[in-house]
Amino acid sequence: MSMFKRRRFPVEIILVCVRWYCKYGITYRDLAEMMQERGVEVDASTIFRWMQRYAPELEKRIRWYQGYRSSSWRVDEIYVKVGGQWKYLFRAVDKHGRLIDYMLLDRRNTCAAHRFLGKALKTMRNWPPHSITTDKLGSYPKAIGRLQHEGKLPQDTKHRTSKYLNNIIEADHGGLKRVIRPTRGFQTMRTASATIKGFEVMRMIRRRHCLLCKA
Repeated sequence: MSMFKRRRFPVEIILVCVRWYCKYGITYRDLAEMMQERGVEVDASTIFRWMQRYAPELEKRIRWYQGYRSSSWRVDEIYVKVGGQWKYLFRAVDKHGRLIDYMLLDRRNTCAAHRFLGKALKTMRNWPPHSITTDKLGSYPKAIGRLQHEGKLPQDTKHRTSKYLNNIIEADHGGLKRVIRPTRGFQTMRTASATIKGFEVMRMIRRRHCLLCKA
């Protein structure tokens, strides 16, 4: 494949490293040691570069097979440390816990909520939500109202604030935090976004939430 041109290592080694890092929540140094035990001498910095190059490519290709999602959405955010500061990872899943979309943003305000929900609606253009459940953050009703006014969200879409109903996404956050934790924070928004793409898509594959996987 052209994207692997001039790589010193075989494609199989590169993809194994990207998959293991995204799946198991380990450090680059630990992964380099694991590969060394298998006879592959590769630096942690090299694995990092592979992640930045191929995790977004993996996410882009798997997105084609994301498939149907329920029209009942759960939306929430988690904190992610980037460059020593807390940023906000907006996430949405359906009522069955299947990933809809995510987006890492600097702020947690109406513009950020509007931007994220607009992206999620574009991703799920064929299956618009009939309900969106969020926490009580005041930015969400404003963003939803703006999207309805713009004609991007059906007028009859219900907005609910329910801690009980949002338990699904709160539980889903836990699995993602487990693989983010060993990173001990990211240096830039670019590297954070690329890495999180790998985490999210690998979790989707592992949980059989895409059309490539048999239920």
